[in-house]
This record gives sequence, structure tokens and C-alpha cells, in this order.
Amino acid sequence: MIAHISQHTNLYSAQELGDPIRTSSQEIERFLSMLLFMGVFNFPAIDDYWHHESRFSVIADTMPRRRFKLLRRFIHFNDNQQCDGSPDRFYKIRPLFDMLHQQCLLIPSTYQHSVDEVMVAYKGTRAGSLRQYIANKPEKWGFKLFCRASSSGIIHDLLLYQGASTFFNITLTEQEEALGLGAKLVTTLCKTIPLPRLSVVFCGNYFTSFDLIQNLHGNLGLRCIGTVRANRMGGATLKTDKELMKEGRGAFDYRSTEGVIAVKWVDNKCVNLLSNACGIAPVSSVKRWSKEANTKIAVPCPSLIPAYNQHMGGIDLSDMLVHLYKTPVKSRRWYFPLFGYILDLCISNAWLIYKRDCSLLNIKPQPLKRFRLAVAHTLAQVDKLPSKVGRPSSSSPPHMPS
Repeated sequence: MIAHISQHTNLYSAQELGDPIRTSSQEIERFLSMLLFMGVFNFPAIDDYWHHESRFSVIADTMPRRRFKLLRRFIHFNDNQQCDGSPDRFYKIRPLFDMLHQQCLLIPSTYQHSVDEVMVAYKGTRAGSLRQYIANKPEKWGFKLFCRASSSGIIHDLLLYQGASTFFNITLTEQEEALGLGAKLVTTLCKTIPLPRLSVVFCGNYFTSFDLIQNLHGNLGLRCIGTVRANRMGGATLKTDKELMKEGRGAFDYRSTEGVIAVKWVDNKCVNLLSNACGIAPVSSVKRWSKEANTKIAVPCPSLIPAYNQHMGGIDLSDMLVHLYKTPVKSRRWYFPLFGYILDLCISNAWLIYKRDCSLLNIKPQPLKRFRLAVAHTLAQVDKLPSKVGRPSSSSPPHMPS
């Protein structure tokens, strides 16, 4: 990936200036290390890291300001002249996503997977309709990605959303083409699961439908649990919300057919779920606050609810870790925020793998911030010779007594 960035940065600068800026893989590594440092030590402006009143030596000593800005200006990831007429609207950043995608698929996963959407913040207008709006997200404007993760937060697969041409490079069967967008996305992301017949996928109500659950099990052997909208439950006739609310908190109703169970459960409000991996029994209980009793009370709960809650949060966890220390990506180029997300996701995934290995070895892991700084220091020092230990050598031989 680093060699690819170096090559295309030189190519793009030659196309623009007539002469390449002659960067190298080693210099790109130092450039990436500076971006990683900037994600932890966030200054108001790029120039502040070099200004004499606020100079930050870890960054300022790595590379001169003018050279850093030149690299930032010309950094590139694909050949613009080879992409004319391409149906891929993300062609400027696609090679990096393809490389990241291949590496994520190599990470060993658990048997529990969750599928959800991620927003990469971008408020500019230069990306046109690639920029999406989602009202209930912290980052309301940006690029939409769909990811598959394990419950530990490790991202194993991802797909960039670009409207009608999202699946331009993916082969779909006639049965999959007939599915809705949400079901089509889940099916595509689940095709890369190594052992589908041993695995369960968890989805939100944007994706889940009766057709999706049947398609996943019939074609991939994959089981599924998901919250679902009332009009996608395959025609299951359950008690109305009003009837269940009268029965009180913890009341539930269910119907099953063709190996799929539809459940409606009352918490603060009614929740609908579909499942072919887990059912009602054993009915457990969850603690909920009661205004009347002024304390927490036990509320009956079907067994698929805690299973869903336990394994659905992987992508939210990854999103939280990525946002803790974000690479500064303010730029006129619309694809630069996606480059920053790739860098931050690499660190997040690497830290979660490292943390998992530490738990197996009974070693206390470094926190994410220290891990990110360690990676940054390594990238900054990777091509430097180690300093010599001891007294400096002299060019002339030592004076010997007569």
C-alpha cells in the first residue's frame, strides 16, 4: 500500500507539474507517521506544529513544513488518466480500499458477525451525490460504508455505497437481484464468511426481512437474528403494540414458520425481531428502571434479545475507536477523508488484534493511544540507522606511549 501511494503520488505530481516530486516509500512512511501523531496531538492548524511559539518537535523534526504540505497536496492513489468512463465513482480511492479489504478478510474471525453502516464525515459539496445524509448518526453528512464486524470490533469486510452502481463489480444471482438494498448488502458481505454454517449474523432493522433470513440460510447456510420493521415480518400476525403494552413491560408474542420465528417484545416500547438461530426459551430477565418502584426491577426477556444485544455492537465499537484519535483530513479533495478513515481503521483493527493476543498470553495491553504512538514512532524511524553506543570513533589512531 505504501509503495502504491509513493508510485501514484510521483505520477500525479509529474502530470500536474511536468516533473515528479520524487517521493519514496520511506518518505511516505514518515508522512503517515506524522498523520498518526497529529491524530493524537491535535493542533488547530497544520502550520502550528512548526511555528516557533508552538513547535512540536516530534513532527517538526521528522519533515520540513513545506515538504509535508507538498506531499499532502500531491498525495494520490490512482491514475486519473486511466479512469475515464469507469462506473466506479470511488475510483480515486478504490485501490487502497481493495488492499484494505483483502487484509481485513485475512483476519481470523469469531462465529458471530454483525452488519451495519458507517459514516465517514464529509460536509463539502465536491463529491456530489456520493455524500449521504443520515439523521440519527453523530456524523450526519458524509460517505456511507457498510461493514461486517465481529463483536470485538474488528472489521472483516466493507463495501462503499455509491447508489445504483454500488454492486458494479459484484456478481449477483437473479434471486439476490430481486432482494431489497439492505438484504443485498448483507448477502454480499456475508459471502466472505469462512465457515457460514457455524456462524450467525446480526442485523439492524434497515437490513432485516423474512426474505433475507430465508436467502441467507438457503444459499449460504447462515443463520440470522435481527430487529425488523413491522412490514417485513413475512406476514406474521402478532398482537398489536397497544395490546402488548397493556400487558406491561416484558410481555411478548411470537409466531414461527419455515424455521423462522417472529417475536414482538415490550421494553420501553415494542421491539420486533426475526430469527432462525435462537428462539424464546429459556426466558431470562433483564434489569430495567421503574419509576413507580423507584428502583430497578427484573423484566422477562426472550433469549434472542440478550444474544442480539451481546453481538450487535461490533461496528459501533470500531466506529468509537476510530473517532477517538482521528487523522486530520480537512481538504478540498473529497476523497481525503476516506484516506484518513483507512489509516485510522488500520490502527483500530491492529490494536484489537494485538489486544486479543495479549489476553491469550495474559499480558496487559497498551491503551489505543500508546499503540498508535508506537506505530507512529516506528514508521518515523524505520529507515534510520540505529545510533551507535559508546565513545565516537576517531579518524586518526590513538597516541601510543613510547
